Amino acid sequence: QVAIKQVSLGKQPQKELIVNELLVVMDNKHPNIVNYLDSYLIDEDLWLVMEYMDGGPLSSIVKEVRMAEGQMAAVCRE
Repeated sequence: QVAIKQVSLGKQPQKELIVNELLVVMDNKHPNIVNYLDSYLIDEDLWLVMEYMDGGPLSSIVKEVRMAEGQMAAVCRE
């Protein structure tokens, strides 16, 4: 199983930020992070293929769950 993040390049005002993100995830592998597997450019969309992580994106969890400062620090550290 994989997760695919679709990024519409036509709607991105700062495309260099997307390129920088891609370069960072391509060069970094670690057992404690979701790792990059591959990417495809399809028309105006960049598809990033990542390892699948059950539970959804961290951004959704952060928006829905109130964490104490210590808990936030633990998530960032990991």
